[in-house]
Amino acid sequence: MKITDVKTYIVGNEWKNWVFTQVETDEGITGLGEATLNGFAKTTEAAIHELKRFVIGKDPFDVEQHSLKLFRDFYSDGGQIHGAALSGIEYACWDIMGKALNVPVYKLLGGKCHERLRVYANGWYRTARTPEGFYEQAKKVVAKGYTALKFDPFGSAWRVVDRKDFQLALEIIAAVREAVGPHTDILIEGHNRFSVHTALQFADAMKKYEPTWFEAPVPPQKISSMVEVAKRSPVPIACGEDYYCREQFSELLAHNAVHIIQLEPQYLGITAAKQICAMTHANNGVIAPHSAQGPLCSLVCAHLNTATPNFFIHEIFDDFNSDWTQQIISHPVEVKDGYIELSDRPGWGAELNIELAKQHPYNPGHFLPLFRDGWEKRLAVSEEA
Repeated sequence: MKITDVKTYIVGNEWKNWVFTQVETDEGITGLGEATLNGFAKTTEAAIHELKRFVIGKDPFDVEQHSLKLFRDFYSDGGQIHGAALSGIEYACWDIMGKALNVPVYKLLGGKCHERLRVYANGWYRTARTPEGFYEQAKKVVAKGYTALKFDPFGSAWRVVDRKDFQLALEIIAAVREAVGPHTDILIEGHNRFSVHTALQFADAMKKYEPTWFEAPVPPQKISSMVEVAKRSPVPIACGEDYYCREQFSELLAHNAVHIIQLEPQYLGITAAKQICAMTHANNGVIAPHSAQGPLCSLVCAHLNTATPNFFIHEIFDDFNSDWTQQIISHPVEVKDGYIELSDRPGWGAELNIELAKQHPYNPGHFLPLFRDGWEKRLAVSEEA
């Protein structure tokens, strides 16, 4: 079997353009991939077409070699764009292998470690940034059966906040805790916002609400800053979604400070992601992969998590996106009573609805402007003003 072509499709989801790939083979088996990256859909699409020459004419089963060559042989470090393009091709190779062998991808990754995956809701707080708004939305989430939910209460904050905004963030956290009760996990998203000192002030202040983690409280580029916060924070720190190579995780784990690793398979490919899960396991940590891209990303993470012994919890946006997005791929993940279970369909078990994709084309306003007031509503930028 040889790869004959790599095609791309951009789908204009309202708050983030999704980039899908389809890898074709000379035996008629096709593989589905995803390469979504906030704000860089067209750029990532172009990168896919620049990278595909490394796999045309190659056997899709040689996925370890493809993962290496797509990163190493290009020589330049293209960061997250490079990683997303690589993943779009590599994901599709795993799908082809599963289909050819008539097994789900998780079987190729080591088999089933978990019968079902506990999930946490994200993207549910599309409301005004008020304690009342978050309270009402959180009530709806737990009524759907979720036992964990994540949210960013910090608005458009960057590095430091004034006293009024600091207090508002805490009031939102308190409102969500009150809404969900003492036995539901709340996870606080920092979105790389703060200086070390501000992050630690928030960590100390939120402790009484017993969050399960404080995520990405400081920018990821200086691992030393993340380590300092993790060692001094009374709340567990989770991070990792911004990193795109094994070496970054190796350095982070070497400090023995962060033990909840949120790797982003979308920037790594499954081959490297599985290795990072093992690195985390060897360092007594757990994984909670970032799954905030498109619906195939959710499915890919579910296969990875199912086959990973040190899996912690799975992120879900799909339940809170527009209704039409539920049909963009066949057989997306389904949440029942706060858990998902994978089927035994071959490969990823899903195909792209190309006709529906054409009805929702790329829109440059479809990205998440995290430092703009009102971003929580996840509206297209052109709709905000």
